[in-house]
Amino acid sequence: MSQNEALALLGRYYAAFNAGDNEAMLDCLTEDIAHDINQGARQQGKEAFRAFLAHMDRCYAEKLTDIAIMANDEGTRGAAEFIVHGEYLTTDEGLPAGAFFEISGGLISRVTVYYNLEDWIRQVGG
Repeated sequence: MSQNEALALLGRYYAAFNAGDNEAMLDCLTEDIAHDINQGARQQGKEAFRAFLAHMDRCYAEKLTDIAIMANDEGTRGAAEFIVHGEYLTTDEGLPAGAFFEISGGLISRVTVYYNLEDWIRQVGG
């Protein structure tokens, strides 16, 4: 996969996120996707990712802005930085976050997401 193809793949992934199209997001992933959740355990497989998306849909309404997507020359690694805008649905102002990807066989094979937890706590606690 080329760098441009990797950038396009990650662009489709985030466009699907902002459209609330979980199936289109899942179409960007390998069957054995490794998902490293911020301050949580690694989840493995597309069905675990599907369950994670369902949980997030129950708890949050989110949109991403200021998305900056990067990929290496070989198209095997990528990163994205963005601002999360959303609200709790079950019980946030902008949340600075980033994600890192591995790409294999034309699909995302690993997603690792990090966000600034201290800033998030300050925002929702204030």
